[in-house]
Parts: sequence; structure tokens; C-alpha cells
Amino acid sequence: MKETQSTLVRGFELLKLVVKTGRAVSSAYLAEELDLPKQTVHRIAQQLEEQGYLKREPNGKKFSVGDEFRDMARDALKHSSLNSHRKIILSDLSKEVGETCNLTILDGNEILYLERVETNWPYRIQLPVGKHYPLHCTASGKLFLANMPKATRKRLLKSITLTKETEKTITDVNTLERHLESICESGMGTDNGEFLDDMVAVAVPVFDKSNQVVFTIAVHAPSARKSIEELRQFLPALRNAAQRFAVTEFGEFAPSEHDPQR
Repeated sequence: MKETQSTLVRGFELLKLVVKTGRAVSSAYLAEELDLPKQTVHRIAQQLEEQGYLKREPNGKKFSVGDEFRDMARDALKHSSLNSHRKIILSDLSKEVGETCNLTILDGNEILYLERVETNWPYRIQLPVGKHYPLHCTASGKLFLANMPKATRKRLLKSITLTKETEKTITDVNTLERHLESICESGMGTDNGEFLDDMVAVAVPVFDKSNQVVFTIAVHAPSARKSIEELRQFLPALRNAAQRFAVTEFGEFAPSEHDPQR
């Protein structure tokens, strides 16, 4: 990066690198990657920290994404011009599977319901758009966890409380790690009464061009109407919807190593 570029441009490039790296990084690392003097990078990082777009880790030596940047990114996704396309894709999926379908993103240590289409059944489970839900006991949350670098996941699991939402909730870290490995191998997240006693859910990832999981698409239903095995039968429809999302959002489909179509 040229030193003559404006501070604003360099700030955006720095933020983009921190987000892309997906972990806390030092000024030295940023300076090397951006080809800028360390003092320049440290000054920009401090300015971004003061505004809340970056935050300093407890050891004071590394920076990660701050709350202000997360809020801005979340609002951008909420108000995207692609929202109508998202609604159409979810509506098509909901009609095909006959149950409520939703789109989620990772927001800090939780998942955020970004969009949803309700089923027409009189009995349905209400999980409103804009609400946050835990990672360790939801189909989408576990899918995000499973696709994280192991070191990142280990740090995150140490920082959160694995609350026991139901009798089936996994609250032991080692047991959860083994479960996440199986999710990573299958490319499918499941919730078999782990978040709510009377709900089952299945989720699949939406990948960007870098093969990173950016969204998840999930279907959930009351366990009195559908079993987890019955929901698994909709995996082809869910993966097809995920492919449509990838094309709409990123211009191409980036298949994962778990995708049977690859």
C-alpha cells in the first residue's frame, strides 16, 4: 500500500485485513501485510480503537474488530438491497419443505436472525428476526463454531458460558468439540431439542468466494410435527437454497469440501 494514500483509505484497508484474518492481530503483522510503517499502522489502529471500530485485546498488544464496526456491518446486512432476493429464496425453500426457514449470521459470541419466512401451520415456534441466540445449542450456531479455525473456536468457547437450555444441551467443552468435529465432516448443523425442548432444526452454510461461512440457512419445526431425521431429508433443498444465496450475495457459488455436489 502506498504511503501517499489517504488515512481514510488506509483505515478501511486495515479494518478489512483484521476482518479477513479472523483473529486478533498485532500492529507489526498489519504493518507487514499492508506494507506500511509500523508507527503509521499503530496510529491508525489507535484512532479506530478510539472510535470503537477496533478493540484492543486484554494483553494490549493485539487488535480485533470492535463493537462499532460489528454494528455497522450488521446494519448493512439488514438493510442490504439484496433483502428482497433473500426473502424470495427463503420463501421458495419454506414452500418446498413446509416449515419455517431462516437466515443467520455470526454476531460476536451469538448468532443473529437476519431474515425468516414463517410456515403456514397454525402451530409454529416464534423466533423473531433481529434477536440473538446462543452458539453452542443451535443448529446454525454449532455450524459457525464447527467451521472456525480450531484456535479461534477454543478461545471463544473459553469466553462463553455453555448454558443448559434443555436436558439435551451439551455443556461439556470436550463433548461439544467432538460433536462439532462431526458437524464439520457432514457440513450440516443440527439441533435436536438442545435449545428448546419441543424444537428440531437443521442448518447448512452459505460460503463466500474465499470459502468462508458467512451465513447459514436453517429450517426448524416443532418436534411433534417433524423429527430430526425427517428434517435431514430436506438437505438437498437447503443446499440448493444456499447455492442461490451464494450466487446472489457473492456472484458465484463457492462449494465447501463437504458439499456432495463438488
